[in-house]
Amino acid sequence: MSELIECPPGHMFKVRFSNVVTSLFLDANEQIWETVQAKEESEFSNAVKHHVFFMDSAQQKHTEIPVSILDLEDLEELHLEKNLIEVIPKEICHFQNIKVLYLNNNNITDICEELGELQNLQSLDLSSNPLNHKSLDVISKIHRLQELRLYDINLEEFPVQLCKHLHHLQLLGLSNNKLKSLPPEVTNLIHLKEIYLQNNAFQSFPIQICALTALQVVDLEKNKLTSLPADIGSLCNLVKLFMSFNKLSFIPKTLCQCKKLAVLDLSGNRLHKLPHDISELKALNELGLSNNELKMLPPTICQLRRLNVLYLKNTGLSTLPATFAELESLTILDLSQNCFTDFPHEICGLIQLQVLSMDDNLMSTLTPEVRSLKNLSYFGITGNRFTAFPENVLQLESLEKLYIGQDHGLQLSSLPDDIFMLKNLKELYIENNNLEFLPSTLNLLHNLEVLDCHNNNLKQLPDTICQLHGLQKLLLQNNQLTSLPDNLDRLHKLERLLLDDNPMVNPPLDLCSLGKSAIWEYLQERRQKHMLATKIQALWRGVMVRKGLGPYAYLLQIRKKGKKSKKDTKGKNKSKKRNLKGKK
Repeated sequence: MSELIECPPGHMFKVRFSNVVTSLFLDANEQIWETVQAKEESEFSNAVKHHVFFMDSAQQKHTEIPVSILDLEDLEELHLEKNLIEVIPKEICHFQNIKVLYLNNNNITDICEELGELQNLQSLDLSSNPLNHKSLDVISKIHRLQELRLYDINLEEFPVQLCKHLHHLQLLGLSNNKLKSLPPEVTNLIHLKEIYLQNNAFQSFPIQICALTALQVVDLEKNKLTSLPADIGSLCNLVKLFMSFNKLSFIPKTLCQCKKLAVLDLSGNRLHKLPHDISELKALNELGLSNNELKMLPPTICQLRRLNVLYLKNTGLSTLPATFAELESLTILDLSQNCFTDFPHEICGLIQLQVLSMDDNLMSTLTPEVRSLKNLSYFGITGNRFTAFPENVLQLESLEKLYIGQDHGLQLSSLPDDIFMLKNLKELYIENNNLEFLPSTLNLLHNLEVLDCHNNNLKQLPDTICQLHGLQKLLLQNNQLTSLPDNLDRLHKLERLLLDDNPMVNPPLDLCSLGKSAIWEYLQERRQKHMLATKIQALWRGVMVRKGLGPYAYLLQIRKKGKKSKKDTKGKNKSKKRNLKGKK
């Protein structure tokens, strides 16, 4: 059963009463808590003090833990991250039921001894604090701790005491520090399942890790490792291994003994080849090999039938293995920044493929077989050597995002009128080309949300663009536009319109710089003036019709009437002068 307490507006704390999450508002002066203390015996006070299990007071600019929070003795989870707290008070020991405590991103320098009395604490985060490293030993007293995060605290040595006493630890986060090694005692953490050592100063793989056979996740990205030990094959429960952006030149065959490995990221290393036995990693689901010097793939890689994601960006490839289509589960494939002169026909057999990046290659044509990619929703072919829009793209009816900007390649001068065949297209990127006009059929792309045409040579937009009612972003900077269609403001969902570096006259450039609202107001006023001029013209034509005259005859008649009225005026003036003379 839950209780909902209504409080004055102010800072909001997320609070859970008896497993039901609701919200409790506290004002900055804690007036509501002073009321609670004044009525200590009240039902309200008891409800707050004895039935609050979860509280989120993150990003509230606290300089200390509020006393009102320290009174919540039944609290099980407390979030105080991203504040300005400098001291952990001794009263922290009141939280005898607390299981999760987040104090990261504060200004805490020392850990008080009382923190070690929280014997039910299971998850502790002290990341991004200017901690005195000697005070970390206090954590060793929290024997039931399962998750410890100490990211970004300038740690150079991991405390041995933590290795000796935290026998239940399952997650250890030490990324963004200055560690060069781990103590031998780390092998005591026999229940450890996840270790994060990203962005440290390791020059060799910490061999002690290989003894922690319960490990499922090992992250050593962005270090200075030159090799992996043969003993890595003993990590029989390893599921994810992140080794990108190191200096690895080879992969030991023993890695292929990690039969449960599902995610392997080796991007940004110095690999020239992969082990032939890579086919033994039958559970592999994601494989990152980008930014290596492979130049070719072993045919055995095609036996990874469960592979879902494959990153091969900037690997020097110009061909694919003949059996590449056997990667039947592949849905994401990145082959950008390689040396393909023709679209690899082996890809056309990957019927489950949804995302394909072939940007920055040397292709000048697309094979008609590309139409077999029935599930492709993302296609990147920016920066190739197409001399004209590759019309075989129009066969990809499921396509939602098309990138064909020419950052490094030849420039397109036109888009085909049949572009409307891409009926599911949501985002079209055709920047950095030489387009002077857009096809009038663009309005038939009913699902289009993003149109990026910046850095072209567009002189005019088709009026039909005003019918793209789902358009949210229209990027037109650095073109030759001087005016906008009258009804462009009918694009009610448009959130972003960029017109920088165009010789705009209508509306003027200085007005365009004020943003979409000012442009819309200008277009509306211009349309109203045009409507008024049209009405006047219609009235004028109506008068001519009633007079039975053509426009030229009607003008002559007006002129004759004007001359006659002038003569009459002169005659009247002469008669007035005679009368005056007679009177004299």
